[in-house]
This record gives sequence, C-alpha cells and structure tokens, in this order.
Amino acid sequence: MSEQTTGTAGVPTAGEAPSPTGPAPANGSGKSGFQRFMSGSVGRNLGLVLALLVLVVVGAVTAPDTFTSVSNILTILRQASIIGVISIGMTLVIIAGGIDLSVGSVMGLASVVAALAAIQDLADQLHWIVMVVIALAVGIGAGLINGIVIAYGKVVAFMATLAMLVAARGLAEILANRRTLQVGDRDFITFMNLDIIGVDMLIWIFAIVAALGWVILNRTTFGRRTIAIGGNREAARLAGINVKRHTMWLYAISGLCAGIAGVMILGRTTAGSSTNGTLYELDAIAAVVVGGTLLIGGRGTITGTVFGVLIFATLTNVFVQNNLSSSVQAVVKGVIIVVAVLLQQRFAKPTGRAT
Repeated sequence: MSEQTTGTAGVPTAGEAPSPTGPAPANGSGKSGFQRFMSGSVGRNLGLVLALLVLVVVGAVTAPDTFTSVSNILTILRQASIIGVISIGMTLVIIAGGIDLSVGSVMGLASVVAALAAIQDLADQLHWIVMVVIALAVGIGAGLINGIVIAYGKVVAFMATLAMLVAARGLAEILANRRTLQVGDRDFITFMNLDIIGVDMLIWIFAIVAALGWVILNRTTFGRRTIAIGGNREAARLAGINVKRHTMWLYAISGLCAGIAGVMILGRTTAGSSTNGTLYELDAIAAVVVGGTLLIGGRGTITGTVFGVLIFATLTNVFVQNNLSSSVQAVVKGVIIVVAVLLQQRFAKPTGRAT
C-alpha cells in the first residue's frame, strides 16, 4: 500500500519568482540514487523493518527460551497497543506541523472521569458503553479546546498543549481526590480482556485505529489537506483550505485517540487514576519521529509510526527479558531518537520548503 508522504508540490510561495533559466529541477534531482531511495516511503519503511528485525534477532539470541514464544510476542503487541493508539493521532498532528504534549494527561483524565462513581452508576443502569462514550467525549473535548486555542487563539501549539497537559492532570487529581478509582463493571472488564482468535482486544483496537488512520491520511481529502498544511501552511490557505478549521479537527482527533487510550487503560488495569498516561506523550512523539514523520511537518506515514511503536516495545521487552537496567534502556531510547532525527536531516526534506 502506498502512502501520502509529501507536501504540496508546484504551489509557489509568496514572493517566489520563476527561474530565469527555466523550470526548477525535479525534487531530489540533486540527490544520489541511494538518498532518493532512502527518502522514499519504501526506503524508510525498509530501514524500520531492518531495525525491528535486528531487535528480534538480539532478543532471540539473548533469551531463546522466552522471547520467541507466542505469549511473549502477544505481550509486546499488548504493551505497544495503548501508546500505539495515541501515536496515530500524534502522527496526524505532527504531519500538519503541530505538536500535542497533552495526550498523556488527557488519557489520564478520560480514565478518571469514566471511572467516577456517578458514571459507573449510570453505566449500571444503562450499559457499560456509557463509560466508553464519556471517556471519548472527554478526549474530544480536550482536543477541541487545544485546537480552538491554537487555530483561532493563535497560541503556539507547544504552549497551548503544555497548558492542557498541566490542567488536565490537575483536574484528574481533583476529580479522583488523588485516589485510584476501581472499575466494578464486570461486563466491561470481560469485554476489554477478550481474546479474538487468540489475540487480545487491546491489540485489535490498536489495529483498527491504525487502519483507520492510514485510510484517513492516504485515501481522503482530509489526509491530503493535512499533508498540504504541513508542507506549506500559507500555500494551503491560498489554495482554498480552511487551515484553522482543519487544525482544530486534527487536535480533536488527537484527543479522541487519547480518550480511546483511556478506555484501554481502564480495561487493562481496571482502574482510573490521575497518574495514567504519565510521560506517554514523549513516548508517542518518539515513536512518530523514529517512524519517519518530520517534526517540521509535511511528511509522515501511519505505517512508519506503527513500526516505531513496535521498535520501542520490542526494545523494552528485550531489556526486561535480559534483566537489564531501565536506566540503560532510557539511554538507548535517547540514542535511537537522535539517530532517527539525524537520518531525517540527512535523507529527508519535505517538498514545498526551502532546502
């Protein structure tokens, strides 16, 4: 499956003059064949596959009795699922040139609100789906607030979402009274822990969200506009795209993914807590960047993000299997992120931007 990976092409920016010597050379014509291959979708994804395979080989060699077992593979996928869902929404935001630092806190807030006694009582009277709807509504609401403040209030995305990070975490602490709220609905817990053909429900949810994200980015006008905005915001506006409204909905989608993650953590831990999702925003950003999405926007893939999530989940599992320090693991993650950014600068430059 091919993926949209570049920004708007052929749209001149303000003040751009035509070349007196004829049309500009095609994008990437100054690059070597290897550089063009690596900056393409196939090259980037191939590199991610190779990195994941290296980790798998290391795990299989260092922990042969446990790492390659089916149960351990499912454990890796299960651990990747919640961060993975958050990362899908983060991918869309970053492709458009934004950032969302609030997703972890919004996830925690959604889990707390859905686990409140009043909401659980209502779920007992009606159906446990009420808890799910409330959690998703909290996520969308927080995302819309971010989007409105950023798009219409013209506040820098970093500052607006940082403010939401602090506010959502504080509100979650107030609502939970700094306690862990237990979920008592057995039907909800049973559903969230179902195995369908041997695969956990959390993994299925991640797969569905990733598939929907891929369709949105690559097969819809919304996705093409997202890439165009990240590639050249002003050109996208001049082309007739309502950039402000589109930006608002992108953050709403990011909030929705955080709400889904809140439901997933409720099902996995059977508890809502203000500490749920702590630092998840950093893990999500790391997975998106390692997956090949440019932090400056204009290019990225859902497939790459999925591989990025799996790489970090597999790395964590390898360290656990070998009883290695989590501090060393953090250092290795940092090195991987730096290498990914350096490779982006070396091989990848989005179209529509000066080089």
